[in-house]
Amino acid sequence: MSVLDLSRRLLALSQTGLHFSEEEYDRERYREMAQIAGELLALESEMTPDAVRATWMVEDGYSTPKVDVRGAVFRGDQVLMVKERVDGKWTLPGGWADVNDTPSHAVEKEIEQESGFTARAVKLAAVLDRNKHNHPKFLYHVWKMFFICEITGGDFRTSYETTDVKFFPVAELPELSTGRVTAAQVQCAYKHHLDRALPTEFD
Repeated sequence: MSVLDLSRRLLALSQTGLHFSEEEYDRERYREMAQIAGELLALESEMTPDAVRATWMVEDGYSTPKVDVRGAVFRGDQVLMVKERVDGKWTLPGGWADVNDTPSHAVEKEIEQESGFTARAVKLAAVLDRNKHNHPKFLYHVWKMFFICEITGGDFRTSYETTDVKFFPVAELPELSTGRVTAAQVQCAYKHHLDRALPTEFD
């Protein structure tokens, strides 16, 4: 396991321990565990240990993975993509799932917000662990849910998060925002678009 993996695990154990433990001596050990994890992460980043802990410890309770939803919309052999304002690269529309949203509504909302199109989720193609699919290193542990979606209305429109919206041939993808999506994941979604009977992929 990498320093990031080990530190992330220590932070998660610390957060969970602080939630369940009432014994102050134990709580002090969990706080020290978070301090050590923050210092380890700071060695591999430009953040200070305090900044790492502040970023991580925004929630209480049992620590769980974050959920990222992505919507794959196809027209023939072309896929809908949005250009991220943050890095100027392209991705499938999507983002963090919000509390009280269902997975399908979360991805439909993201598509409308980022591209201008309304859409309906019709199939869950894959649930993937971000750590296992060639994404850049990231502080949080993330599960990524990829949905096959169909346009129901709307039109091309950018947003405060996106600067362009286009369809690209699946075989000729633009420069991707690989923290959000990889070419292999687009190809996976396209495969499921062509054959809706395929079982959902996972891990």
